[in-house]
Amino acid sequence: MRHHATSGSPLEPEIGFSRAVRLGTHVIVAGTAPIGPDGETVGEGDVDAQTRRCLDVSSEALAAVGASLADVVRTRIMMTDIGRWREAARVHGEYFSDIRPAATLVEVSRFIDPRWLIETEIDAIIDDEH
Repeated sequence: MRHHATSGSPLEPEIGFSRAVRLGTHVIVAGTAPIGPDGETVGEGDVDAQTRRCLDVSSEALAAVGASLADVVRTRIMMTDIGRWREAARVHGEYFSDIRPAATLVEVSRFIDPRWLIETEIDAIIDDEH
């Protein structure tokens, strides 16, 4: 059975995507930008705040389809300035230091909104044994 989660982003219906999709034990969380509940960019110029927002939105999406951060097996962090990778990595470590998913940090030229410094993607596999 396929389950979908939304974060309320105004881009979801416009683009035609779900924040997260669960199929069986697999969960894929879409590219998640630092968009607040009001639809505005969170933490303009602040990698720490934007990383936290992306991971919080992703965590909520995981919960909406019956998963948690403990189920995460892979993360991708895309940044417009890879020189600031340690800022994003520090926040990532706060969320995942005990979980230790496979992780990738890459630089991209830009995002849809030029105020976004970061987007994240998450893959999870729900362990039916816990």
